[in-house]
Amino acid sequence: MLSKARIAVLVSGGGTNLEALLQAQESGKIPHGEIVVVLSSTAGAYALERAKNHGVPGFAVPRKELSQADFEAGLLEKLREYQADLILLAGFLSILSEDFVKQWPERIVNVHPALIPSFCGKGYYGLKVHEAALARGVKVTGATVHLVNEIPDGGRILLQKAVEVLPGDTPETLQRRVMEQAEWILLPQAAEQLSAELVKERE
Repeated sequence: MLSKARIAVLVSGGGTNLEALLQAQESGKIPHGEIVVVLSSTAGAYALERAKNHGVPGFAVPRKELSQADFEAGLLEKLREYQADLILLAGFLSILSEDFVKQWPERIVNVHPALIPSFCGKGYYGLKVHEAALARGVKVTGATVHLVNEIPDGGRILLQKAVEVLPGDTPETLQRRVMEQAEWILLPQAAEQLSAELVKERE
C-alpha cells in the first residue's frame, strides 16, 4: 500500500470523539489513514492531553484571541506543516469560512449529533441538539457524519446511525448515548472510508 492518508483532527473541548478515533487507529480500524496532528480552538483543552497520551502532536490555535482570518491562517500553517490530506471536525465548535472550506474540497468531515435533516442548521450544536430532540418528543435520534462544503450545513452525507430515545432521558444522558452508539463508531468508519479513497487515487 502507498503512504497512508494524513489526518488532522480539529477539536475544541474534552476530546471524547478524538479518543474514539485514536483508539480505533490503534486497534487497526483505520488502516489507510494516520492521525498526524490535533489542533484545538481552545487553549488548555483536554483533547490536547489525549493527543499527547497517544503520541500525536497537538497544538492550540485559540479562537478567542484571534480574528477569523488570523485563526484560519494559524490552522492552515499547522495543516500544511503536517501535510494533512483530510480534516476531521471532532467536537470542533468554531465556524470555518467559505474560503477556508474551498481549500479542502471533499476533505473536511463533520459529525452532527442528529439524523440530518432533523435538528440541524444555525444554533443546533452540542446539547442544544439533544434538547431540541427531547422537546420535539422524537423516539429516535442519532448521528450523521458528512462532508463540509462552502454552503452551511451542506455536503455529502457519508454515514448515519440511529439511536433510541429512552423514557426519562435528559439532554446529557441522550448526548452520551448518541456518542457511544453512533458518533464513536461512525467517525472512525468515515475516516477509513475517505482515507481509502485518497490512497486509491494515488495508485
